[in-house]
Amino acid sequence: MSEEFSLSSSAAAEDPQPAAEEPSPDPTADDSIRALVTRLARPHSSGGAVIERAAILADGADFSAVMAWISAHDGEPEQLAAAPSRGLHGARLDRSGGSTSSTPLRFVLPAGALA
Repeated sequence: MSEEFSLSSSAAAEDPQPAAEEPSPDPTADDSIRALVTRLARPHSSGGAVIERAAILADGADFSAVMAWISAHDGEPEQLAAAPSRGLHGARLDRSGGSTSSTPLRFVLPAGALA
């Protein structure tokens, strides 16, 4: 048993695997995602652009690739303002786990990200 182990470990030492390289970003994919985001985004009060999560999903694009592009270009989830209470029974509605969601609905890109 120990002979087999020593043979396999010496074989591994003789034939090292090349280190996995980081895949280079495809410029055509970057340009197509930029065009998609430019088409779907609207001006934001910060001077940048805002894009809705629903618009990305409705377009049918690769959501994870678009989100990676937004993150790589310093895009951030929009901070939601606290919703006003809904009157006398507003607190009771919040406890039921109603419509409060932690999934960001919009993403804000800084000025110049789409240039």
